[in-house]
Amino acid sequence: MTDHSGPTTNVPAAAEVIVVGAGAAGLACALDLTAAGHEVLVLEAAEDVGGRMRTDVVRGFRLDRGFQVFNTSYPQVRRRFDLAALRLHPFTPGFLLADGQRAHRLVDPTRRPAQALGLLADRPPPLSPRDLVALGLLGLGAAALPAALLKRLPETSTARALRGAGLSRGAVEGVLRPFLAGVFLEDELETSSRMFHLVWRSLVRGSLCLPEEGIGAVPRQLAARLPPGRLVCGAPVDRLTAAGVVLADGAAVRARAVVVATGPGAAARLLPGLEVPAARAVTTFYHVAPASPLGEPTLVVDAGRRVLNTVVLSEVVPGCAPDGRALVSTSVLGTEAEEGAARRRAGELYGVDVSDWQLLDAYRIAEALPAGPVPLALGRTTRFGPGRYACGDHRATASVQGALASGARAAREVAADLAGGRNGA
Repeated sequence: MTDHSGPTTNVPAAAEVIVVGAGAAGLACALDLTAAGHEVLVLEAAEDVGGRMRTDVVRGFRLDRGFQVFNTSYPQVRRRFDLAALRLHPFTPGFLLADGQRAHRLVDPTRRPAQALGLLADRPPPLSPRDLVALGLLGLGAAALPAALLKRLPETSTARALRGAGLSRGAVEGVLRPFLAGVFLEDELETSSRMFHLVWRSLVRGSLCLPEEGIGAVPRQLAARLPPGRLVCGAPVDRLTAAGVVLADGAAVRARAVVVATGPGAAARLLPGLEVPAARAVTTFYHVAPASPLGEPTLVVDAGRRVLNTVVLSEVVPGCAPDGRALVSTSVLGTEAEEGAARRRAGELYGVDVSDWQLLDAYRIAEALPAGPVPLALGRTTRFGPGRYACGDHRATASVQGALASGARAAREVAADLAGGRNGA
């Protein structure tokens, strides 16, 4: 199905539609067009599919390219994936909010009311009774309201939306800001309230998991459904032409339509004039510890915001660490994070000595997520020009759901234009 050898000899000379990029958006687009009877060719620059959703094996440890989670509540996820085949391992619902001295267990009060009320016994409690009620109402509204209605709510920043929901300044600053910084990869809570409500809805309605074989198993499941010969990896596209595309090695491939399904930077290069959002950056460090610093599959959020979060991944998926040692992921905003500082802070949050932790790898990801400040356009057209389309989470919402939905929209628009005798005009 996937051709990994030299692109010049293995890329067909022509296809009805070329999809540039084999991430979630590109694969969804290709599958939908194929199902509609179109001849599609997917060209991927890297040696494997997935885009940002890739998993590497380093010294026997499975490392996702940056800390990621898989949410089972997304409509596109439920529609497209065989979840049982992914062998999903859940995280503990909620998270631990730690500051190096103490840790509070935060849970959804609509799911575990008794455990949530137990927070009131903490001294000092991270949430007041009024905050717990406000948080519960926020969760109930997110779970009950249709996504289409949430998208039409008046738009403001996430910070203002939380205060407007009745949460105290202490709850926003001390609890939700540290947690959401790891979700949106920004710690000012400037992300659009529309994005916040959709993400909060997915958190309330779904479970956060990781596949047994790492996050890379998700796009691989999609890629496996493409017809043989329709996906070529190791075939970077240099530029688009009036007739199709030209590969980095000079080979030309003709097509009636080209869909650019890459990250925002590459999309803007291939489609000059395409407006793309700013990108959020993150660094994830993977350390090997002789023993697990926390015996549960729970995300630990840094109340002091010196790191975003840390988690013992081998507690979530035991098979990701091959020899009984623990695999620990710690993420920090930006790409300039210093490993030693992140490791020491993780040790403070877990309350353990980290002098014998070994750095396994570090992923510095400049385009980890597209920014979503106010105003945020949801569900934008993928049409860019005659026969030219762009899809990806940077054209929708910064999530797997957004990427898949954008790919599906591109497929619909390409199919409609081809059927109408138009090349994307």
